[in-house]
Amino acid sequence: MQHNKDAPLRSDAQRNRERILEVALTELTRCPDAPLSAIAKKAGVGQGTFYRNFPNREALVLEIYRHEMRQVADSAVQLLDELPPDQALRAWMDRLAEFAMTKAGLADAIRLATSAPGGPAKPAHTPVTDAAATLLRANDAAGTIRPGMTPDDLVLAIGGLWQMAPTDDWRPRAARLLDLVMDGLRAGAPGPPGPSGT
Repeated sequence: MQHNKDAPLRSDAQRNRERILEVALTELTRCPDAPLSAIAKKAGVGQGTFYRNFPNREALVLEIYRHEMRQVADSAVQLLDELPPDQALRAWMDRLAEFAMTKAGLADAIRLATSAPGGPAKPAHTPVTDAAATLLRANDAAGTIRPGMTPDDLVLAIGGLWQMAPTDDWRPRAARLLDLVMDGLRAGAPGPPGPSGT
């Protein structure tokens, strides 16, 4: 009995952590400075459990951000499985826009959490940059975009998403912006490799 008593605790601890993250995502998206005590209460965990998992607001906010960014990044591979490379790239930009707009409160929470002196740095876009690299490689191989584009170029080109206010009509504006970027990427595309036929 003694040897496996930790196993249920581990799965309970994991469930507690996931529940805290789920509640915190909702609450911080709605209200960037939501009190941690309110998040703990809604997640149904005691203060001790909460602070064992997330010793401070910064730790909680950055973990949520990393989790959400991974979700967006992971969708790149799934889209490449389902669509031609250029359509996958455009659809992925829509996912990124959705993240930028619907999680605007989360961005504010990150700004609040990382602006304190001696606080953590704002997290880098590493998973997103990696996903962009995957999509650009697939498009390069298919000849559907101009050669020489880097993941950093793409992230900079679509950076305007983060300048928009998450009002009700952000979708058409985002679509126009991303269509413009996509048109630019397609301009000068060499076409599929192989015999040119000319």
